[in-house]
Amino acid sequence: MNGAARYNRQIILPEIGDVGQYKLLKAKVLVIGAGGLGVAILPYLAAAGVGEIGIVDDDFIEISNLHRQVIYKSSAVGKGKATEAKAMISELNPQIKVNVFAEKLSGKNALSLFEKYDIIVDATDNISIKYLINDACLVTNKPMVYGSIFRFQGQVSVFNYQNGPTYRCLYPDENSNVANCEDAGVIGVSVGIIGMFQANEVLKMILGIGEVLSGKILVYNILNNEQQKYDFEKNSNLEIAKEDFERKYNSDENQIEEIKFELLLDEIENNEVLFLDVRNEDEVPKIKFKNSIQIPLMNLENEMKKLDSNKTIYVFCQSGIRSKIAVELLQKHQFKNIKSIAGGALAMKQLLKEDKLKLKI
Repeated sequence: MNGAARYNRQIILPEIGDVGQYKLLKAKVLVIGAGGLGVAILPYLAAAGVGEIGIVDDDFIEISNLHRQVIYKSSAVGKGKATEAKAMISELNPQIKVNVFAEKLSGKNALSLFEKYDIIVDATDNISIKYLINDACLVTNKPMVYGSIFRFQGQVSVFNYQNGPTYRCLYPDENSNVANCEDAGVIGVSVGIIGMFQANEVLKMILGIGEVLSGKILVYNILNNEQQKYDFEKNSNLEIAKEDFERKYNSDENQIEEIKFELLLDEIENNEVLFLDVRNEDEVPKIKFKNSIQIPLMNLENEMKKLDSNKTIYVFCQSGIRSKIAVELLQKHQFKNIKSIAGGALAMKQLLKEDKLKLKI
């Protein structure tokens, strides 16, 4: 077998052998996200000899990524993550095929992408994208390897494996308020540990060995090295058909519109519009306008009466994740003229400083 020397140390394992290595060579794995989790997952899949790896990510490398996205060099800042990740893992193992999809995952491309791969790996920190991945996996009948980080704690599970429980079985509430790494903070080793747990689940499924985390969620705390596994059941009522998927993710009326804050500077004093801050009260920077209101996302459904549905509403959070959830929630309650501010308060802060407008911090 070509590459026998490269893979010798795993081939000698009786659970793998030449047959297992051949399974790896024939496997096709799609990794959604080349950020902290993705860059921990990708090298180990490539090094193990997974024959074809797809990388989906439209983001660019920032200096703040480097403390946890350790395959990128300082000289790569400003370059596309997916392309740089391909270069790294192709150099690590030139015998494998690596496909780059430098685009955002959406309802328009998810099904066609997923159909080409055996296993889908969720390496994102975006809650709405996780639901999209789950639903596309259900339609295409692909397993979803899930990972998430919140501060010093991580979670790993495998959904839709051999018709097992799905992400919605564990987290049925799409409007949950969960901060991403940029909002909540993260230490690099957290994503490294959880990403390698995810890579391990992928390899076990390909090789047909061990116990896959289907119907179980592993919770790991890096501060005390404690880990627990919890069981959860399948809810058959949460299945989704292709028609439902298309209606949910491709309907124009359900699309969440984003707008750059630089286009809204003239709206700050406009009484006909409202800036809605859905961050928690203790988050900084404090951004206050005459025509702004703060309602934390967790309270939004109960406090919608404070909003004038006739006004144009621009929603912002810390980085642009929770604001999309808020927009979707408001749309479900018949709010029409509503948009999410791209980049959230962090982007707004910089623009306000450059424009020399009043900013309370």
